[in-house]
Amino acid sequence: MKITLLTGKIYNIQQAFDFPLKVIKSPRAKRLTLRIDAKEHLPVLSIPPRCTQKQAVSFVQTHQDWIIENLKNLPRTSRFVSGQSISLFGEQILIRHAPEKRWGARIEDGILYVSGQSEFTHRRVKDFIKKQAQKIFLTLSQKAAAQIGYDVNDVIIKDTKSRWGSCSSLNNINYNWRLALAPQEVIDYIVAHEVSHLAHQDHSAAFWQCVASLCPNYETGQEWLKQHGKELYTFE
Repeated sequence: MKITLLTGKIYNIQQAFDFPLKVIKSPRAKRLTLRIDAKEHLPVLSIPPRCTQKQAVSFVQTHQDWIIENLKNLPRTSRFVSGQSISLFGEQILIRHAPEKRWGARIEDGILYVSGQSEFTHRRVKDFIKKQAQKIFLTLSQKAAAQIGYDVNDVIIKDTKSRWGSCSSLNNINYNWRLALAPQEVIDYIVAHEVSHLAHQDHSAAFWQCVASLCPNYETGQEWLKQHGKELYTFE
């Protein structure tokens, strides 16, 4: 078993476990505790000051089934890597690590070149997408709003976990950055949905008529999100 010790005494608890384990010796801990770190996909064992190695091993063994079950139930996460093909604003783009370049990220001929060290590829791709999304979604939103006689003041890109967009009373629209990874018909549907809220602050028949006027095939995008939306949420 792989051990990552953050503080305190080193515990040599190399056992036949099927998972890595992070061990933390905490001076404030009153007893042995286990939790699952969803971000790192690791079980975390907190050890009180006077805990022995034998006690720590026994505790993990006792809760081994609980650990394995909870690790299985963790949501899958995705990261951007070199060589990966993604849909970006309705077009297929290939990510390529380019350490010789002198910029963060740039698209040329269908390739998103990402400079710097490879471990920063995910962050730089995400930053690039968020920056481009603000510009592109603002343009799309303003264009759609003009068709129904309204104005969009600003577009804000957010990292929400359950919403694709929202519209404020100040005529600002928020979009989830992951929407940029969806097909164009999905983007068009969400833009039409949020812009329609400028005129209708509900989901009445009039609201859906407005959505249809801006995006006649909105049901296609709506259905795609129902089927594949969770896949986009795997991106951290």
